[in-house]
Amino acid sequence: MKKLNSLPMWILMLLLTVGLLAFGTLRDRGPLTQQGRIDAISQQLACPTCNGESIYVSRAPAAEAIRNEIAREVAAGQNSDDQIVAVIEKSFPGSVLLPRTDGVESLVWILPVVALVGGLCGLGLVFRRWKNAALLNASDADFAIVEAALANKNDVTDDENV
Repeated sequence: MKKLNSLPMWILMLLLTVGLLAFGTLRDRGPLTQQGRIDAISQQLACPTCNGESIYVSRAPAAEAIRNEIAREVAAGQNSDDQIVAVIEKSFPGSVLLPRTDGVESLVWILPVVALVGGLCGLGLVFRRWKNAALLNASDADFAIVEAALANKNDVTDDENV
């Protein structure tokens, strides 16, 4: 089995990983049912009375009212999901949108981690090459100096033990 220590192989693996992440986040999941649309919209909106919870998770009365409004809008079938979110935003004061975690938005969170791991791997490769290059550039005279120093150290140590 061939080792994966060549730079082109690592670049290919990095490109493949980024490509698969992009495909997974950008692919179309197909049409949703009415309940699926209600759930998807309510996952995008923050509960106005709960701190950090989506309307989908919250059981507060305000969240229930917003979920019922979303269900009425979806059942009417006249508005798209983005139009329904806009109607909810107008109806409730303050920011009700949660940060998105799908599609291109998830790449904003994933790519820095991939860049950090890639950078650390790159640094590891560079340090390993520097170490190997230092050993390859040593001359016979350098090895002779090291051997003489070690022999001298061993002689001094043997004299101290006697």
